Amino acid sequence: MTRNPDYDALVVDARPELTGGRRVGVLLSHGFTGSPVSMRPWGRYLADQGYGVRVPLLPGHATTWQDLNTKTWTDWYGALSAELDTMLAEHDAVVVGGLSMGGALVLRLAADHPDDIAGVMLVNPAVATKRLDVKLLPVLKHLVGSFPGIANDIKLPGAEEHGYTRTPLKAIHSLIASWKPLVADLPAVKAPLIYFRSTVDHVVDEASQPLILDGISSTDVEVVPLPESFHVATLDNDAPTIFERSAEFVARVTA
Repeated sequence: MTRNPDYDALVVDARPELTGGRRVGVLLSHGFTGSPVSMRPWGRYLADQGYGVRVPLLPGHATTWQDLNTKTWTDWYGALSAELDTMLAEHDAVVVGGLSMGGALVLRLAADHPDDIAGVMLVNPAVATKRLDVKLLPVLKHLVGSFPGIANDIKLPGAEEHGYTRTPLKAIHSLIASWKPLVADLPAVKAPLIYFRSTVDHVVDEASQPLILDGISSTDVEVVPLPESFHVATLDNDAPTIFERSAEFVARVTA
């Protein structure tokens, strides 16, 4: 079977002639069990504005859910952190953005690099859940390989995320274990932040938003509701809102 090239990382060079002579970079992260498919249209839109864009493929993704089950938060964060180092070396300013788990990853980057990141863009980020069954994961992950998948929560008919149809339990337990230390370190996040939140989200519940907004030290914060989208809002009805508002945000915080 021919591999879908949309699964591959997206790398587009900055065009400073479109951004006032400065090289501005945007690093975007996809979510758990997803791939650059979910971020490619957003990345392409920002690249068209002249920004250098990188959307890496995180370890264990766009292969098999069994492969993902051998990876951990350390693998995903390490890969994204290396991408940030590359972008910081090549650009005058860098903004980070992420969907779902990607949102948690870029918050971790912003907490660990408070003086290097010009802005943070979040789409339905996950740092907590009200689901009680996650308390069983330390045991269940040794008994059951996976649960039904969480991919493709999209309202727009015909839109397709192409994520895994199964949720690997060892991998998601590693993700959830990363949340508590991240939330504890949110006060280190001081960059301007824009938060896109779907009104209806069947994957990430309402537990994360207050923790993030109350935890960060950022004083420049904007929340943008997405009334016509589900979880994968970057491929949904409100995607144009995300693209346009984020482009305005990047221009403003890197001016």
